[in-house]
Amino acid sequence: MEIRINSIDGIREAAREFIQHIGEARVFAFYGKMGAGKTTFVKAICEELGSTDVITSPTFAIVNEYTSNDTPIYHFDFYRIKKLEEVYDMGYEEYFYSGALCLIEWPELIEEILPDDAVRVSITEQEDGSRTIMF
Repeated sequence: MEIRINSIDGIREAAREFIQHIGEARVFAFYGKMGAGKTTFVKAICEELGSTDVITSPTFAIVNEYTSNDTPIYHFDFYRIKKLEEVYDMGYEEYFYSGALCLIEWPELIEEILPDDAVRVSITEQEDGSRTIMF
């Protein structure tokens, strides 16, 4: 599936389209260069799912929990992970296998422990500033 975001004004519409296609999947791994828009897109997804929490990058906390209709959404940012042991220590299995929606930034740093059914999502910035989301 491919979704194109021509400008920031279209991000909520793109998030709605993404949500329509997630099916039963619960773990989503967002790949993209720094500044590609991973956090901005995750924020739009959470807002479209009805979360009224303040949605920010969990770069320093590693994981943020948001609520949507009394259901948790876990947002991970593994950018600062130095060793995989840090992820083991935080109890990643409790999150990834909880049945809750897990949205992961910088999954390439924990690739070997991603669930087999994790959906890989790539966000690519185009020369004209638009973004292409493929999953």
